[in-house]
Amino acid sequence: MALRLRVATWNLRNIADRWAERKPLLLAAFRELAPELCGLQEVAFGTERQDDALAAELGGHPRQFAAESPRFPGFGNAILAACGEVLAHEVVDLGFGRTAQRVLVALPGGLALWFANTHLHHPPDARAEREGQVKRLLAWLDAAPQADAEVFVGDFNAPPGEPAYRAMEAGGFRSAYREVHGAEPAVTWPSGIVAEGMDTDGDPACLDYIWLRGRAAATRAWLHGTTPAPWDPTLYPSDHFAVAAEVAVG
Repeated sequence: MALRLRVATWNLRNIADRWAERKPLLLAAFRELAPELCGLQEVAFGTERQDDALAAELGGHPRQFAAESPRFPGFGNAILAACGEVLAHEVVDLGFGRTAQRVLVALPGGLALWFANTHLHHPPDARAEREGQVKRLLAWLDAAPQADAEVFVGDFNAPPGEPAYRAMEAGGFRSAYREVHGAEPAVTWPSGIVAEGMDTDGDPACLDYIWLRGRAAATRAWLHGTTPAPWDPTLYPSDHFAVAAEVAVG
């Protein structure tokens, strides 16, 4: 019988874009989402650690794994794991200040799952660079000890149809959202937040994904964090929406 997991990815926009105002929205939305495995991007690891704050919303004792940017100390990616036993955590440098990370999770029933998280190079015209990063990631994943399934999440900064997206498909990965709905969401960035210094580099697009390979199938997929503050239609939990999925493993 398949094991069902709730997985998610969310770019937090670190502590930029009205952080003090949106922090309560983000914490409440994450508490409602309650993922068992989550990849986070643009995480602040400074005096106020955003991964600590979100882990506290899950209850219990979730494990936290950080991958700090080699170019931007104090910021990077993180994985939160609230299920199974984490047997390994590994990080690879992708250049341009970007990393990817993965954890090997032993699940009930003797199942093993690789859960990976990344944030690719961001300039809209850096298509070749993102494709190169994905090809390096695929080689890294293919060299890992075999598991029953792989879930690879993150902010790929690549709309559907871009070479990086096609490279993931060529590598045998399937988008969870597309598997459920037949197409990707129109937009995962920007959310609609308005802030001084907000990121306006690029057109609104779907940039965030949950990719599946092996014995994993999406049974439900949705966007989260899509509702603005009741008192301010320009205030959202982040400048990205989260992408979430229920996945059957095994």
